[in-house]
Amino acid sequence: MRIAAIQHDISWEDREANFEHLAPMVAGAAASGAGLALLTETFSTGFSMSARVAEPEGGPSSQFLQGQAKEHGIWVGGTCPEVPDGGDPQRPFNSFVLAGPDGTTHRYRKIHPFTYGREHERFSAGDQLVTVTIDGLRISLFVCYDLRFADEFWQLATGTDVYLVPANWPAPRRLHWQTLLQARAIENQAYVVGCNRVGSAPGNEYVGDSRIVSPSGELLATAAVGESVLLADVDAATVAEVRDTFRFLPDRR
Repeated sequence: MRIAAIQHDISWEDREANFEHLAPMVAGAAASGAGLALLTETFSTGFSMSARVAEPEGGPSSQFLQGQAKEHGIWVGGTCPEVPDGGDPQRPFNSFVLAGPDGTTHRYRKIHPFTYGREHERFSAGDQLVTVTIDGLRISLFVCYDLRFADEFWQLATGTDVYLVPANWPAPRRLHWQTLLQARAIENQAYVVGCNRVGSAPGNEYVGDSRIVSPSGELLATAAVGESVLLADVDAATVAEVRDTFRFLPDRR
């Protein structure tokens, strides 16, 4: 499968503007042969922690992803603040919604709210890891700050070929983002797709540094400051070959 990481700017709390901006970028990724296009964390609102941007589960952001997936015949994912039935409207989940061309949706709710940024005060924490199989690829879903917690990545490693990590990772800690993406790929011998935003938001600047990393830790595609669509071909057979040649995973104790 060819995967696209769409590194983009975000208009603050303006869903319609973001939908209009992102639609041609998704179309371009599909035209370049992508079977899956990954947007950023909180792609439709920016990393706002205001309850006013919360949506019901299956709300406008999810519908946008589903519409793009259906229109282009590919998988499309990103995160948005969602409140499931019976949930607390003041504390939505940061939900990674992955939508398929047949109308299928999968959801991962971010397990680790970002306490340093007080996300834990405004967002509920998920408690379920999620792996989806698409065209023979086992794809595990994480979000931004989750990248710092290796144990969940390890927990899923033997059943994962590709980790997807959409983010709003700010510029002052860009070295951490770059290093951790490669570390998660190397230690789990799997592809890692990190898709980070660019631009500015209240109190933060973002420089992107999106990248697609091979199971051996090589950078297959990278981008720095501007908007960009990164493309790389990923293959479950390559993951199996790396793991068979360097049998590191069975040595864990």
